[in-house]
Amino acid sequence: METTSSLICRIASRYGMEAKALRSYWQWRNYPPGHDGGGARADAEVMLNVAGRQLLACLCGVEEHVLARALPSWGQQDAKLSAGKNGVPAAAWRTGGAVAGPVAFGCRLCAARRTGTVVRVVRYAPRWERVCIRHGRWLLDADADQPLEHLDVRGVPEVAAAQRRWRGVARRAVRAGAGPERVFALAYAVVARWWEQALHWERETIWPRRLHQVAGGNAGTELERWRIVGRDAVIFAEVVAVADALLDPAMAQLVWMDSGAGRPRALPSDGSFCRRLGERVGPGWLGPLAATDYGGPLTSWMGAVIRIRRGAGGPPGYDNDPWWLRQEHQPATMAGQLRVLAAEAQEGGSGTRWRATVSAEPRFHITRLLDDAREELAQLRGVQSGTTAEVARELLERLSQGAELIDRAVLHTAAAAVAAGVALEEVAQWSRLAAEELSQILGRVEG
Repeated sequence: METTSSLICRIASRYGMEAKALRSYWQWRNYPPGHDGGGARADAEVMLNVAGRQLLACLCGVEEHVLARALPSWGQQDAKLSAGKNGVPAAAWRTGGAVAGPVAFGCRLCAARRTGTVVRVVRYAPRWERVCIRHGRWLLDADADQPLEHLDVRGVPEVAAAQRRWRGVARRAVRAGAGPERVFALAYAVVARWWEQALHWERETIWPRRLHQVAGGNAGTELERWRIVGRDAVIFAEVVAVADALLDPAMAQLVWMDSGAGRPRALPSDGSFCRRLGERVGPGWLGPLAATDYGGPLTSWMGAVIRIRRGAGGPPGYDNDPWWLRQEHQPATMAGQLRVLAAEAQEGGSGTRWRATVSAEPRFHITRLLDDAREELAQLRGVQSGTTAEVARELLERLSQGAELIDRAVLHTAAAAVAAGVALEEVAQWSRLAAEELSQILGRVEG
């Protein structure tokens, strides 16, 4: 599933043209997205109007319904295109992640094998489909401002093995009615949290070995950067193992027994569930460490399992959904972490900045909400004539609309801050909300 922007670039290459020259065949409604420090984004996506899609199909020499199956952005509407002239090929830029999900680089060797041309390919791909098994490559996120397209995982065979294993785990998730993407997201959050803690695990040797391997043999003085770039590849095998374990009804039964079953008690630090989880993931010593990591996604999963067994979960919702992932538990993205790292290097490690930690898409959305609220409130100055009832109604309606926009901006700003790593308790204090209330609200905003 390729991005339309990537396809246009490949077509230009086949015609012996620069991509910019081929793009001039369309009328563009905005400018291509770029990184904060300058430079084009590899995950830039293109939205086309009807005439624009017809032109692309003609350039490709294939029918439109074929492209519709290959390009997730095909047929999606954009407000910038609706105002154009009918019959004129038009296009608008977006970021791929805002169109159809995670965007990653494709394998150039696979593209050359199919097309005969070695060019860059950008495609939509979830994290469980990032391994090119044929060429032993882990394909990296395309939204980050860094030069690498892939990591060499030929020396780490367990990564490719985990991708093969995931297919069976995904089928089990479907049978369980959980949804493979939700199961993976929770397991990914669990293991990513372990990854951050692993720097203090003296007995951990597997992840450092893998990390140095994908870094070309030795991460050297760039260990911090390689821990960001290599994280998803290094922990992938454990993510699949955790997902497989959490889908096992026997593991849920161990949680229930650890909780005291019909006689509720606090979960013990040496519980059977975490001990067995450590054994299934790999090192036996991991279990006790996981058991004492309170407040993370794993304990949230355990709590939901216990509430369901006790029949105390209440109506359907996040509180009794084992696979619901809280906003504050979502791992920081590679792009976000690299922005923080760059900002800290620029500022001498003294801190981070809003633009460095929050990506362009949510910042644009927040700015637009504030602009709309400002425009709504500015119009209050003109409401000065009419009957008392008319003026009062107009003032209250505009104040209400402005307040609603500001409230939405507050929530989106809070979500961006939490996703960037700010503690939920601090964000709640700044928002003048209770932490639990803010957590629930952010969950509804995500949904």
